[in-house]
Amino acid sequence: MSHTPHAPTPPTDRAQPLPPSGSTWIGPKALSQDPQREERRKEIRASLWHPYEIPWLAGAIIFNAAVLAWAVLEVVIAFGKGRDPNVYAGLLIAAPILIWFARGQIFARLRSNGVKVSPTQYPEAYAMVEDAANHYGLARIPDAYVVLGNGAINAAASGHGYRRFIFIYSDLFEVGGRTRDPDALAFIIGHEVGHIAAGHTSYWRLLATFGSQFIPFVGSTLSRTQEYTADNFGYSYRAHGSPGAIGTLAGGKYLNRTVDVNALADRAETEKGFFVWLGNATSTHPVLTWRAHALRDRSQPGRILLRPHRSGWTAPEPAPRVDA
Repeated sequence: MSHTPHAPTPPTDRAQPLPPSGSTWIGPKALSQDPQREERRKEIRASLWHPYEIPWLAGAIIFNAAVLAWAVLEVVIAFGKGRDPNVYAGLLIAAPILIWFARGQIFARLRSNGVKVSPTQYPEAYAMVEDAANHYGLARIPDAYVVLGNGAINAAASGHGYRRFIFIYSDLFEVGGRTRDPDALAFIIGHEVGHIAAGHTSYWRLLATFGSQFIPFVGSTLSRTQEYTADNFGYSYRAHGSPGAIGTLAGGKYLNRTVDVNALADRAETEKGFFVWLGNATSTHPVLTWRAHALRDRSQPGRILLRPHRSGWTAPEPAPRVDA
């Protein structure tokens, strides 16, 4: 991957992971036996959250409560007048069942059609998932699946019941091959496991913010803060994998090594205008120029919301380590 002369190359040693507690997964009992260790993990995870995520989450919950109140009132009035209620009101009231059913279907399709990452199937990727889970202090290692991408570059995290899982499209997963860019794949896995560690896949969180998705800018802005948070998690896990990951998202799996990520980040400060702002504001993910800018400048990690601020490149600092 090319780099412009004014920006130094990120270091090759990644942040130190949190060591496992006696086995390949950290059980709830083990965590409760060492409250100081768990408290430190919480501090580490909290330091990676986008500063506006929690305030915006609170606002989204308030919006959700208001929209739900409107939905209930709409249905009551509609039945009282003998007419059909608004379809969106019906969807909001049915949200608990709809969300539970949708998450169950996603998990079922992955188990039925996806290739499960395991110690014997893609063991290097499994080690990344395991290591990232331990790095963030998760109680259990999430399930991971590779699904057919048909050219699409994507990955996601979700859950059902007490299970949490991630899935990576095959075209994106291919980037992490031994002869290509394993660090980019590690960053992506760290990003997705970071969604789980930050609580983004919680059923109750999705339910509490479901109605906000119908409010312009509210749901999309919350989603973008969550993506910045997940990028911070990915960066803390495999910092030097971030350029390859952004390069892949921008240029695809064949051109990723030729993408000048520094030039991409520089354009966040120069390419402005109402429609650039609007395109970002209505998207669930930050535009790539802004995302690259946030990942490159760690003086204020992941703090972009309204617009990027001019600032210099800073060397990545490893996440705090908790001794066993």
